[in-house]
Amino acid sequence: MHISAKGFPVLLTFDLDAETMWTSRDPANAERPIILSQGAYGWKVGLGRVLDLLARYDIPATFFVPGLVIEQRPQVVDQILGGGHEIAHHSWSHKWIVNMSEEEERDEMVQAFDIIKQTTGGPPRGYRSPAAEFSPQTLSLLKEFGFGFSSNYFDDDSPYLHSIDGELSDIVEFPFHWVLDDAPFFNYSITLPGRTMQSPSAVLEAWRAEFDMLYAEGREFVLALHPQIIGRPSRLVALEGLIKHIGAHDNIWFARCDQAADDLRPRLKQMQA
Repeated sequence: MHISAKGFPVLLTFDLDAETMWTSRDPANAERPIILSQGAYGWKVGLGRVLDLLARYDIPATFFVPGLVIEQRPQVVDQILGGGHEIAHHSWSHKWIVNMSEEEERDEMVQAFDIIKQTTGGPPRGYRSPAAEFSPQTLSLLKEFGFGFSSNYFDDDSPYLHSIDGELSDIVEFPFHWVLDDAPFFNYSITLPGRTMQSPSAVLEAWRAEFDMLYAEGREFVLALHPQIIGRPSRLVALEGLIKHIGAHDNIWFARCDQAADDLRPRLKQMQA
């Protein structure tokens, strides 16, 4: 039995980090145009390819976008919203939370929250942190700002509601894992540790196997991707192969995270009460 009456939840999510992937790790990268061009590929080329693929299969998705990217590249907001997709919170500058003070983390939360609300017409519903890192105050901030979902934790294969200070919250967690992220397989760079470049066919095999068992168990499937990485031609072919594989199954529900959270929250409350 699937957790939603609408079908087995398949959530395709995209982190549009662009140049912030590099500037947040080392401010000196702002003076290195070739390094920055690796991030620019995401909004210049990769995003368009991703949006075209989603449109061909009529799949809604959630895009986690740093506020700084929205400020610098406002055209991406129109492109994403024009496809019927969701823009969610991904910090302001993509700086890792573990390197920030409590005040800095709050400032990042506020700045990105405000620009998303200003440019989309409504507050962001969900949050994914840079590198999926939380501080001791992050969950409390999500509750304070009224978020409806998070997609950060690795502790389950099914969605659940977070408990904060001993009380069940309304925040739905959509867990994922590094095996369901394109970066560990493809994010090759001479300036990053753990350089890697794997065959798209091998990655497709891993993702299909993950989906098959999660589907058989009636859980969820959350894929975390980056337009600057998955937007390469051979990798997009692999993603399309996965979409075709998933679509061949019965009772599949491709959904945005906000849609899935609203649908699942009442049942999760009953299950976790």
